Amino acid sequence: MSEQSGEPPRGAGPHEHAHPDAETYLRVAAALVVLTVLEVGVFYVPAFRPVLVPTLLVLSALKFSLVVLFYMHLKMDSPFFSFLFGAPLLLATGVLVALLFLFFGTLTLRGAAGAG
Repeated sequence: MSEQSGEPPRGAGPHEHAHPDAETYLRVAAALVVLTVLEVGVFYVPAFRPVLVPTLLVLSALKFSLVVLFYMHLKMDSPFFSFLFGAPLLLATGVLVALLFLFFGTLTLRGAAGAG
């Protein structure tokens, strides 16, 4: 009866969106394949050696975002769930970057002090 009255189906929340069709999932899968091929290619190209880690991190972050948004349905979920997922992720990323700079700085200073 709710379909005839124009009301949303029972159990559908105010933030519920329509899920993507099969074509969208296939496009996302194709993008993931392309990003994976780029990751493997970047690893074997000698010109990318100086920026290998940042490049791989960016490509991995793109793949991670696509998987989370589409295959884990975070894009279609409530914004509250996006916040619950994104806020700790941002905090963890910030801590990781801070630790990398801290240890990279320590190693650099130690190496410079021993040089002369």
